[in-house]
Amino acid sequence: MSKKVLVVDDEKLIVKGIRFSLEQEGMEVDCAYDGEEALNKAKENQYDMILLDIMLPKMTGLEVCQQIREFSSVPIIMLTAKGEDMDKILGLEYGADDYITKPFNILEVKARIKAIMRRTQKEKKQEERSNTLEAGDMRLDCEGRRIFIAGKEINLTAKEFDVLELLVKNPNKVYSRENLLNLVWGYEYPGDVRTVDVHIRRLREKIETTPSNPKYVHTKWGVGYYFQLTK
Repeated sequence: MSKKVLVVDDEKLIVKGIRFSLEQEGMEVDCAYDGEEALNKAKENQYDMILLDIMLPKMTGLEVCQQIREFSSVPIIMLTAKGEDMDKILGLEYGADDYITKPFNILEVKARIKAIMRRTQKEKKQEERSNTLEAGDMRLDCEGRRIFIAGKEINLTAKEFDVLELLVKNPNKVYSRENLLNLVWGYEYPGDVRTVDVHIRRLREKIETTPSNPKYVHTKWGVGYYFQLTK
């Protein structure tokens, strides 16, 4: 099964270059040149990955990303000019998985895509192992990759779920940000540890009643993060 990628940018030359390069890798590539077209294609098709420029006509890439997150956890890489607020792009408001700054090297783009796809395949294999984890009023369905708190389902992105699952499976074990980056994003992931902080913050916003005083995911200052159920 060839992987299917949606490339979204209003600069046709960039789209053409990425498309050519990904098709050489045996991937199937769809293209869109504005935000509305991108959103429609994301609704109509199942993609393994979306490359999404921030500056788009009709709707910005951030708006597109936000809307896609309402119905899909497909991995999204934002293409961005330097100087954008990366915390915001990866943050709670938008839910992108990664970003690449322009001008970029097409080899870097391919490396990022492959790293994320390898990880997604690994996740699918892990899904096949049926198990449910429970801690207090939290229930983690590891096969269906769903989480319930007090019976209410919480929507997490793929990465947020991966981080939480790892921590819940190893209660009281403190993971450094570097460690989490390697275990969840993979050793070849070229991003930095800020990605981990943003995902933890996003996760707490969703699962904690009071994110600043967490019940589940705790910080050990200067060391890292750990899971512990506090009353």
